Amino acid sequence: TPYNLDATNALNVPEGPEREKLMAELKKLGDRAPSRSSYFGIVDLCGFKKDRFYIYQAHWRPDVKMAHILPHWNWPERKGQVTPVHVYTSGDEAELFLNGKSLGVRKKGTGEKDRYRLVWEDVKYTPGTLKVVAKKDGKIWATDTVTTTGKPAALTLKPDRNEIKGDGYDLSYVTVAVRDAQGRMVPRSKNQLTFKVSGPADIAGICNGDPTDFTTMANPENRKIMKIKAFNGLAQVVLRSRKGESGKVTLQVISNGLKPAQTTVTVK
Repeated sequence: TPYNLDATNALNVPEGPEREKLMAELKKLGDRAPSRSSYFGIVDLCGFKKDRFYIYQAHWRPDVKMAHILPHWNWPERKGQVTPVHVYTSGDEAELFLNGKSLGVRKKGTGEKDRYRLVWEDVKYTPGTLKVVAKKDGKIWATDTVTTTGKPAALTLKPDRNEIKGDGYDLSYVTVAVRDAQGRMVPRSKNQLTFKVSGPADIAGICNGDPTDFTTMANPENRKIMKIKAFNGLAQVVLRSRKGESGKVTLQVISNGLKPAQTTVTVK
């Protein structure tokens, strides 16, 4: 993980009570590692883009008009506290607004801090909307916004393909998102999700991108119903066609207290 130099790593702590405490924590885990995969990379285990994805896109695809704000803006426990805002953009400067008020313009430079990103260090967290307007050669190039959302209220499903081949191998990757009453993805939600599929396809696997979640990704004994928690408002279910079969596949996702969602995929 990126935290090998962190004090929470027992090997980095000198002999004494603190190290003994950490070693005891490790012993409780037994043969199980603290995480099932690395934290590195620009996408997670589902292929969902991390914030880091956009710093590479901004640098290696300067022709793509883009701007990306981070972090998300759901931090009720940080109200009034300084919460730095970063922007990745293929533009050469940008102006940041919080609830319509300008927080100033930042320009790219040649230094370590401003070559690849623009940073507003002294932003105090206030619920609402952050908006960035990026410019290139003095003209508006791209915009991005992040908004404080409401509580989880509903689920949505989005297949990457609505039609797959009935060869027993073809797949459709379906993204589920936890959304508020206004349809905005709720970035800190971890609701328990239940997937149910009917028709000529099975659940090949599920995932949420969380490297510390050891939920079984595949269940050969039951390919019609599987469960997993959302991670940062997202999860994924993979549908696989049945060989020699065709017709309509219906996928449902439910979660207590949330409006369920349903989508269809056609097997040909």
